Amino acid sequence: MVVESTPVGERAFDIYSRLLRERIVCLMGPVDDAMASTIVAQLLHLESENPDEPVSVYINSPGGSVTAGLAIYDTLQYIRPRITTVCSGQACSMGSLLLTAGSPGHRYALPNSRIMVHQPSGGARGQASDIAIHAEEILKLKTTINNLYAHHTGRTYDEIEAALDRDRFMSAQEAKDFGLIDQIVVSRKQVEDAEAAADDDDSSTNTTK
Repeated sequence: MVVESTPVGERAFDIYSRLLRERIVCLMGPVDDAMASTIVAQLLHLESENPDEPVSVYINSPGGSVTAGLAIYDTLQYIRPRITTVCSGQACSMGSLLLTAGSPGHRYALPNSRIMVHQPSGGARGQASDIAIHAEEILKLKTTINNLYAHHTGRTYDEIEAALDRDRFMSAQEAKDFGLIDQIVVSRKQVEDAEAAADDDDSSTNTTK
């Protein structure tokens, strides 16, 4: 809880609501439908407030539901603000996809972060025909996810498929080398400097067009 003094008295906020006022979204914990509903709503709200102001997404997640993760992913791509992603702790499974889904040049990890990628997993019970249907669906999801990683990392589909065949854990440096993030940062100033440099590059590009 955060308490602020206002002209009409003191006002209390939960910490996440207070951070949201600074356009900071916290994606912390397992990715599930409840989290996705909250994160999607927060992103849409921030876009409605100011479509031109960047949004920062801090990630510390072991992953979770593929469909819930894709709902967040699609919203990150859908809204107009630039998205800065920062991994603090871990970004595993769907968490790593959301980390790499930030705007190009604006994907960061703290130095002791761990990132893990792998193919989707699942299980099905029931009639043989239903199991076959579920197996076909998970293979489609695998193809979709591989294509998304390939798009954001600049690697080929075959490279991604090989990398995701089993659990692959990476340090922040390995994640950078793989193309999942753009920079390792140890201080807020590094992020601010990198964001400012990116803004200058964007301005120069727009000027020369």
